[in-house]
Amino acid sequence: MDVTAELERARDAFAHQAWSEAYTGFSDADDEQPLEPDDLVRLATVAHLVGRDTECAAATERAHQAYLSIGRTASAVRCAFWLAVPLLLRGETARGGGWLARARRLLDDGGIDCVEQGYLLFPEGMRLVHKDPATALATFGEAAATGERFGDPDLVALARHGQGRAVIAGGDPSAGMALLDETMVAVASGELSPLVTGMIYCSTIEACQEIFDLRRAQEWTAALSDWCAAQPDLVPYRGQCLVHRSQVLQTRGAWPDAMEEARRACERLSEPPNRPALGMALYQQAELHRVRGAFAGAEEGYRQAGECGHRTQPGLAQLWMAQGRVDEAVAAIRGAADERRDRLGRARVLSAYVEIVLAAGDVPGARAASEELSRIADDIGAPLLRAVSAHARGAVFLAEDDAAAALDVLLDACRTWGELEAPYDRARSVVLLALARRRLGDVGTARLELDGARQVFLRLGAAPDLARLDALTHERPRSGAGLSPRELEVLRLVATGRTNHAIAVELVLSEKTVARHLSNIFAKLDLSSRSAATAYAYEHDLVSRGR
Repeated sequence: MDVTAELERARDAFAHQAWSEAYTGFSDADDEQPLEPDDLVRLATVAHLVGRDTECAAATERAHQAYLSIGRTASAVRCAFWLAVPLLLRGETARGGGWLARARRLLDDGGIDCVEQGYLLFPEGMRLVHKDPATALATFGEAAATGERFGDPDLVALARHGQGRAVIAGGDPSAGMALLDETMVAVASGELSPLVTGMIYCSTIEACQEIFDLRRAQEWTAALSDWCAAQPDLVPYRGQCLVHRSQVLQTRGAWPDAMEEARRACERLSEPPNRPALGMALYQQAELHRVRGAFAGAEEGYRQAGECGHRTQPGLAQLWMAQGRVDEAVAAIRGAADERRDRLGRARVLSAYVEIVLAAGDVPGARAASEELSRIADDIGAPLLRAVSAHARGAVFLAEDDAAAALDVLLDACRTWGELEAPYDRARSVVLLALARRRLGDVGTARLELDGARQVFLRLGAAPDLARLDALTHERPRSGAGLSPRELEVLRLVATGRTNHAIAVELVLSEKTVARHLSNIFAKLDLSSRSAATAYAYEHDLVSRGR
């Protein structure tokens, strides 16, 4: 092999973003003759971009050592930074912090004034974003100044982006998003390296999700998808991108596509495991299972997400409420609300809190939560959050028997959901709107609206919402409609007074499977207890009265 020619071809492929070709070229050349440190950095970069994280780390560490051996300390520190970042993103803080500490010591011992001083400020700023936004903002400002002094666009972009995240965390989403949008100009124009471009894309979309800015999230998710599609060999960022796409598709009502994207995200993020991102994907998958009534899959998804370090609330509490486990749901959602002190985190919990405590009969508690949610929505100004808040307020007004007030806010909610092209959320608000109309005597319009909501739920496959709608309209399914044959067997045995253990023995099932069937029965028939299930079974002649 002509190593020199092979290296030239690999460098050319690198310049043209032909990542797989570049990886093969650098790897083959390295097999013949150990690469120089600059080419080791290129090998590490393309290894990361084609999804070979182990090879990336090995090449980066070799480059670090090689730079040290020839006295290029600043370049060695840059390698240490890129060894630390993926470790920190995967939650491996001890190893990641170790590399940062080594990098800091190298610079301090050498008294070196270089752009890498600014790079080492970036992880510290990100660590402080939610703990101490003001200090984080100052840290990012120092990093940005260093980047500008040395003419390093990657560092300037990372630092400006960090400033935006800190300003958002500090309570000014509008100003923070303006900084993120400014940074995205450099990203979209191709001014930055691929590693930094991918990081900023994902972090910006995450920020949009955090502040309920659905339109920006949709716009930047589409842009990230296009960027990934233009580089067919690119593997990283696709996992997180798929999660965000799934969330957008779910909101738009394309649930089968959303589930497929979430499944693919879980698959891609599992090998090699990226626990924080995998937890996000598993939670999203669980959310889709929950709204479709696949409760066993949802509970397993939340459990796995929790094992990856992802928050399981409010989804898990909403699942328990749908299963009729109201006391457990109330305890969980109250705990989640107590844990979340930041406004955006609380906003994500409060809408579920209102719904759950209303189900438990705590109207004053629901009102207090809806008022807090309304204040947050007014401050942030995101249409999505305003619609969520209006829905919650409408539910509270209905519980307080103030149908006129409920009508006004629910009309606003439905209008905003329509503008956001969110059919499921709009249908849920339409149900409450119809109940308000019915209480005000407008029975005809209410009937039409409930029929419209029913059609949306049927199209989406939102089984729990259909069951609740049946209960609200006094149109429960007759003769066990919607239950599987096995669920009917379980229901009949419950009606005879058998315990889960006895049913498991009789049907040759595990007790866990019996409990899952019973949860599905409760959800499909909108029942909340074994006694209610027994009454339903006798009412619909599903069990002999003489038994």
